Amino acid sequence: MDVPDIHVMDVPDIPNVNDMKKNIFLTGPPSSGKTTVIKKVIKKLGLPANGFYTEEERAAGKRLGFLMKTLDGRTGYLAHQDIISEFHIRRYGVSIENIETIAVPSITPAKNSVIILDEIGKMECFSEVFKQAATNALDSSNIVVGTITLGGDDFIQEIKNREDIEINEVTLDNRDSLPDLILRKISNLLKTKDGGPDRSP
Repeated sequence: MDVPDIHVMDVPDIPNVNDMKKNIFLTGPPSSGKTTVIKKVIKKLGLPANGFYTEEERAAGKRLGFLMKTLDGRTGYLAHQDIISEFHIRRYGVSIENIETIAVPSITPAKNSVIILDEIGKMECFSEVFKQAATNALDSSNIVVGTITLGGDDFIQEIKNREDIEINEVTLDNRDSLPDLILRKISNLLKTKDGGPDRSP
């Protein structure tokens, strides 16, 4: 995915960089702007990145479903009102196949790559394969930028309680400033590492 360059070294330092956590997440209610923030980060990142984000599909003002879009150009429904599935949230049937063939491969840690993970939510977590892939991404040395649902089951609560994750709630007051805040955090994390987001051979 082609993204404009950003001069990350020109961004001011954040104090106490040694206390920074490499898994940077957003949370908030639906339509709070979480994915909008993520897309702005992707656009300005100027670094290798892989992963996916989720967008609503609407027609005539009505929400029909949710699309997963990977940074390398793959697209598929996370859930849709016309999908028949044993897994569903309200009227939306969830596609486990798409989660496991589109979202899961996209968040596999790759050397020198920031992982975008939008989102760890109730729909995605119907898949045990996705839950393991998300855990692997968080456990890796890669920087992970993502979103996580409010509330959630035991697995989601365990993610929120990790010592290596920070979670920022998106609000009307902060959503415009969050992209640059996240980019500053990424810049400072990179300064504390040798060789970029992933030091594995």
